[in-house]
Amino acid sequence: MAELLPINIVIADRTYRIRIDPKDEGTIRGALKIINDKIIEFKTNFSGKDMQDYVAMVVIWYATQTDPKDNPLLEKTVGEALQKMELLLDNAL
Repeated sequence: MAELLPINIVIADRTYRIRIDPKDEGTIRGALKIINDKIIEFKTNFSGKDMQDYVAMVVIWYATQTDPKDNPLLEKTVGEALQKMELLLDNAL
């Protein structure tokens, strides 16, 4: 098994330290850019009480972009990613 690469990621102005497989770094950084760009878009277009509102909007948007039933691997991957994000948010709050 490859050595995990420790990286710092930023979601909604919060920094998280995670360990990833080096081959996944580009995918993760691309996803982070999309997520943070969407947060900015939602902040611009919608009123919210705090950053958690915008993160929740992005999670809903992200989860509805594709039909997981069409791709079982995507369903598992998205579910795991959402669980990890939820855990990170719970720990941060």
